[in-house]
Amino acid sequence: MTETSERPKGATLKPLRALAPFIRPYLGTLYLALIALVLASAAQLTLPVAIRYLIDAGMLADRASSIDRYFLGLFVVAMAFGLFSALRFYLVTWLGERVVADIRDAVYRHVVRLDRTFFEITKTGEVLSRLTTDTTLIQSISGAGLSIALRASLNLVGAVVMLAVTSPRLAGMILLLLPLVIVPIIMIGRRVRKLSRASQDRVADTSGLADETLNAIATVQAFTLESLQSSRFNDAVQAAFQTAVKRIRVRALLTGIAILFIFGAITFVLWLGTRSVMAGEMTGGQLGQFLLYAIFAAAAAAGLSEMWGEVQRAAGAMERLVELLTAEPAIVAPPDPVPLPDPSQGRISFDKVSFRYPSRPDTSAIENFCLDIEPGETVAIVGPSGAGKSTLFKLLLRFYDPSSGTVRVDGVDIGQAAPEDVRARIGLVPQETVIFGTTARENIGYGRPGASDQEIEAAAVAAAADHFIRHLPEGYDAYLGERGARLSGGQRQRVAIARAILKDPPILLLDEATSSLDAASEKIVQEALEKLMVGRTTLIIAHRLATVLKATRIVVMDHGKIIDIGTHDELVGRDSLYAKLAELQFGELQPD
Repeated sequence: MTETSERPKGATLKPLRALAPFIRPYLGTLYLALIALVLASAAQLTLPVAIRYLIDAGMLADRASSIDRYFLGLFVVAMAFGLFSALRFYLVTWLGERVVADIRDAVYRHVVRLDRTFFEITKTGEVLSRLTTDTTLIQSISGAGLSIALRASLNLVGAVVMLAVTSPRLAGMILLLLPLVIVPIIMIGRRVRKLSRASQDRVADTSGLADETLNAIATVQAFTLESLQSSRFNDAVQAAFQTAVKRIRVRALLTGIAILFIFGAITFVLWLGTRSVMAGEMTGGQLGQFLLYAIFAAAAAAGLSEMWGEVQRAAGAMERLVELLTAEPAIVAPPDPVPLPDPSQGRISFDKVSFRYPSRPDTSAIENFCLDIEPGETVAIVGPSGAGKSTLFKLLLRFYDPSSGTVRVDGVDIGQAAPEDVRARIGLVPQETVIFGTTARENIGYGRPGASDQEIEAAAVAAAADHFIRHLPEGYDAYLGERGARLSGGQRQRVAIARAILKDPPILLLDEATSSLDAASEKIVQEALEKLMVGRTTLIIAHRLATVLKATRIVVMDHGKIIDIGTHDELVGRDSLYAKLAELQFGELQPD
């Protein structure tokens, strides 16, 4: 997917065709709505005929006995019009709500399966804008907007037909004037659509900026960046406002021209009709009938011109949603994925692996990396920042595919296996723990959806999390706040460890899991990690000496390459890069 500024600006309504698969399951409801629409329009188009006879055969003919009957007929027609209009509105609005709900669900399901490359070039706020603002525009056209458009279209056609039946000469005059009305509306409507797309892009920019700032609110406040960020957001809001003003200006021009041309044409035709009545060429009732049909046609045409702008905006919104729905992840399962051995051994192999990030193609993150890790072995990976330590984890989790070489789990090339099968065998405890905005029980339960309450609580006990969870106001059912705002750093890490324990994976990845904790929290978390590591193949990115000393082997990395491998004592004795790292990062060369 290209960035916002590079996305093409479409000029057609073709993106709205993508709505068809979402409407298809509800064709029964759509057909009922169309039937109600036809009946409502038929009742509405009958009203001028009833009024004509009321005038010509009742009032002007001075037949008092007939007036009551005509008024009763008029009331029955009006009642049918109201009943079927209400039914049509309900069915079409329900359909719009249902379609939009399905679109949101489909877009979300697709987006959460896209790979990391997609999120490197697409802001989260941009995706959220499409899920909310753009789908709301689709809702306006597929719900009440569709109802108005269908009703106006049918009424316009019916009114034009009845105009021709009432007075072919005057109706012909209207048809001659019609192109003068429609052509400017279509031309201005195209401009509205382009501006609508640009307006949505600017709204997405504000959403992205707000999402970025609010997710880093502690940093913003710590560096007293409130004014700067507020100024940046104000600039983005003003840009969105200015783009919206351009759209509104053109939209207002569209509405004004449509009304002026439509009613100007009708006024001219009615002037001709009045002269025909005065000349005895048509009755007053016929002129009244023609007048009402002209009003119906004008109202329908004005409604369609108004909806044309909405349709243009909806087409732009659907185009943006289609971009998400058609975005293809780079990481997919092969047509016939190779099954992983069961039970898993936990064996890992990196064979001549090289990798460059798609967003940094000129920089090698991993280069010719070879490492075999035996089942149950604990391997610590150390190195300066940017050495490629976290990249190894991403490759093992198959967030990316290597540029060359092979990563194997239990002897199977993970590129030939289903990504879900590979990730199911790996437990991750990251440095920045992710806590979802739900209860403690659900947060731990994400490790293995469907686990019983007893299993969740047992995992919390093993992770040394049970004690503080039970002291929360509602225990395991306590809401932990967005991103775990109600927990300390050590508590969040223990919830993450409990999640990994519940998953019970044969392979464990610890990404600097204790580096940001205080001494007391680190001791508790370290004990929980040691329980978790028993009987599992474990890879550790470590910045603490105590963690490194637990490892069977230590792999020293720099610039994506292996510099040395050995134990702590062996590596220090060689006076290698590790000795400098040990002195700088661990603060000592030998344990106390």
